[in-house]
Amino acid sequence: MTIKVKGLMTHNTSESLGSVQDFGSGLTSEGQGNILWIIRVKKEVRMSSFAVPAQRLRWRCEPSLLPFSCTADMTPLEDFIGQERAIHAIEFGLGVDRPGFNIFVTGLTGTGKTTIIKAFLKKITAEKTPSPEDSAFPEDWCYVYNFSDPDRPQAINVRRGWGKILKRDMEGLLQTLQREAKKTFESEEFARQRQAITEGMQRQQQEIMQGLIEEARKSGFALRFSPSGMVLIPVKDGKPMKEEEYLSLPSEEKKELEAGRSDIEKRVEEALREGRRLEREIADKTEALDQQAGEYLVHIPMAELKEKYRAYPKVAAYLDAVRDHILKNLNRFKGDGVQAPGPFPQPMEVPADPFLPYRVNAFVDNSEVQGPPIVIETNPTYHNLFGVVEKRPVMGGLVTDFTMIKAGSISRAHGGYLVLYDRDVLANPGVWEALKRVIRNRELSIEEPATFFGWLPPQGLRPEPIPTHTKVIMIGDPLHYHYLSTVDPDFRETFKVKADFDFEIERSQENIVAYACFIAAYCQRDGLRHFDPSGVARVIEYGARLVEDQERLSARFSDIVDLLIESNYWAEKSGAELIRGEDVERALEAKAFRLNLVEKRIQEMVAQGTLLVGVDGSVVGQVNGLAIYQMGDFSFGKPSRITAKTFVGRGGIINIEREVQLSGKTHDKGVLILSGYLGAKYAQDFPLSVSISLCFEQSYEGVDGDSASSTELYAILSSLSGVPMKQGIAVTGSVNQNGEIQAIGGINRKIEGFFDVCRIKELTREQGVLIPQANLRNLMLRRDVVEAVERGDFHLYAVGTVDEGIEVLTGVRAGARDSKGRYPASSINGLVQKQLRAYSQRLKSFVAPPSQRGAGEP
Repeated sequence: MTIKVKGLMTHNTSESLGSVQDFGSGLTSEGQGNILWIIRVKKEVRMSSFAVPAQRLRWRCEPSLLPFSCTADMTPLEDFIGQERAIHAIEFGLGVDRPGFNIFVTGLTGTGKTTIIKAFLKKITAEKTPSPEDSAFPEDWCYVYNFSDPDRPQAINVRRGWGKILKRDMEGLLQTLQREAKKTFESEEFARQRQAITEGMQRQQQEIMQGLIEEARKSGFALRFSPSGMVLIPVKDGKPMKEEEYLSLPSEEKKELEAGRSDIEKRVEEALREGRRLEREIADKTEALDQQAGEYLVHIPMAELKEKYRAYPKVAAYLDAVRDHILKNLNRFKGDGVQAPGPFPQPMEVPADPFLPYRVNAFVDNSEVQGPPIVIETNPTYHNLFGVVEKRPVMGGLVTDFTMIKAGSISRAHGGYLVLYDRDVLANPGVWEALKRVIRNRELSIEEPATFFGWLPPQGLRPEPIPTHTKVIMIGDPLHYHYLSTVDPDFRETFKVKADFDFEIERSQENIVAYACFIAAYCQRDGLRHFDPSGVARVIEYGARLVEDQERLSARFSDIVDLLIESNYWAEKSGAELIRGEDVERALEAKAFRLNLVEKRIQEMVAQGTLLVGVDGSVVGQVNGLAIYQMGDFSFGKPSRITAKTFVGRGGIINIEREVQLSGKTHDKGVLILSGYLGAKYAQDFPLSVSISLCFEQSYEGVDGDSASSTELYAILSSLSGVPMKQGIAVTGSVNQNGEIQAIGGINRKIEGFFDVCRIKELTREQGVLIPQANLRNLMLRRDVVEAVERGDFHLYAVGTVDEGIEVLTGVRAGARDSKGRYPASSINGLVQKQLRAYSQRLKSFVAPPSQRGAGEP
């Protein structure tokens, strides 16, 4: 395109801009005026080449792309939108049944991780649902009394649903034995047999005693019974002698009595031994009678149970041990072994259960589980996850038994799937290390944490470990995954499958329709009003704005759901049957109004002049940068004045924020890059001898990020060249050492923040924002900003290099090197290089010896 005015020389508008001095010399005032007009036209044309047209400021979802009149006509979404990579990883992880192939699911909150995991597990378990006769997983686990080592309860596994049956069968056995034992041991026949044994033995004892008494009488002694035993007393004339009479007997007679006494005492000892033998014989026969009755008592019930559980050798062995223990402890069933209560009540005392060894603890009961169990543990404390041996207080102490062993999530998920959240696992002390050990060893020991980690020796019960065959699915944060994979050597062997959920998806026609189906499904499921095409289109546009990308949509559907609910509220208030685009827009505006108090206060301070932000005129070494303020769930853009001062010295670039420790590492890096750019571009044949002071004015909080590095560079170039920059154009974008402008984040909020400030201070049709060309696809601006650009009240300029940006900001050409490596003298680069050369020579003259200084130099 060319422009010709009043017959003057013609200039191609695509050329670099010139300064007034380039054209003004040797012309009349009228000619100079014409040239000034040409320059002004050339500046406008040059800036328009960088201007971004309004149609590129946001992507519009046309309702015509949506094939329905309202979402009620759409088939509700039953599949997942996008996430092919994550879904493939989950399918792989669930399909590989090998140690270590557990799944770690990462992704931002709201991307549907938990929903997809639940849906996949539901689908898989439906395919694997066993029949009632299927003895495969999941199994039931029981703890029973260990008769050989009572402190180590024995673990028994049976088919699904049979743990409860075994417990019920054992309770039924106890009831049967107690009932039948009462009948048996209290029957007349049993009493008669027992009495016959006892009476027969007693007759033999009496006959022995009568013989002893008769023999003692013949030997001149009387046999008497005392508490200390049997006593032989000499007899005279049929009467027991007194002590005086015995002492008065002649010695010969005494000797005869003593000899007879020795014979009788030997016979007494023999009789006593025979009596004790008879007593043992009575006890043995009585016990044999009890055993015979006990054998009869338990034979049929135990035979039935053993037949029922013949497929389980451990159950059969346990039943044999129960039978032996019962026969050895029949008194418990006769009532003789139950301790009678004392005379004083003991409210805290719990009487011991005499039948405890015969009870069953149904530790894991899967009778109600259809298919492999799915356990989602939201509070993975040590005891909740691994189980606990509970205790109860008794007389100031704590007691426990095997029936108080309680299962944790890992035990309940045996043969199935356990879903955990990494934050909860890592927040509970000891859980992470214990979980890794259980996964690695594939067995679980239920014990206290202090015992598990070796801080205390084992105390109390030590239940037998049970195997664990559980697929663990950990849902977590990407940062936690990277941290654990870096610092924990066992992590990669424990979680070999990573399912990474993306927070954005491609903006294809298929995904647009899927978005509409998702909206239809949620409205139907939660009873919301349905959306018309304009409402759906506005929701989809919001999905693109969330990820700041015209070619992609947000996959964080929790944010979309919030918008659906809020839009339904405003549609209900307006009395609309369907949710329209204006209802969605009102919901977005209302949410922003609830959260933007700080933003409005800052804008008021700018309008009042408390915060100095100029939006008109031109100033040397000063430019408006754009920053993002993050306020938790709300963020907004705010312009900040950035100034640069340059002077002779060797200090280089002094970042005031860094000096006072208000600068982050990324911002420091961006500032250091500027030194490389300045040296490479301007100081190839002389040393860079300059001190530059950079400052974010009125900044009292930390600054981070490199999105202001190009802004700071423009301020430096303006200060060195002495050419003022337009204050109505704010700048954002990072820069590299080659002078290329790089993309930054938060582009929409930055532009909108400056637009709001300009609107408050009055739009002059000269204001706008300079952005990187690489950010054009990220533009999803508010409708009011787009409309202002369409009217010409506000402008956006996209540049790819520092030279392009400085031309837009100053209206003066940047200038390119000629064949000799020099810039045009009146260009920005020429003026900057001239000033830097002057600084270098001036510094050199200061440090040179007097003999080398020129005339008049200090």
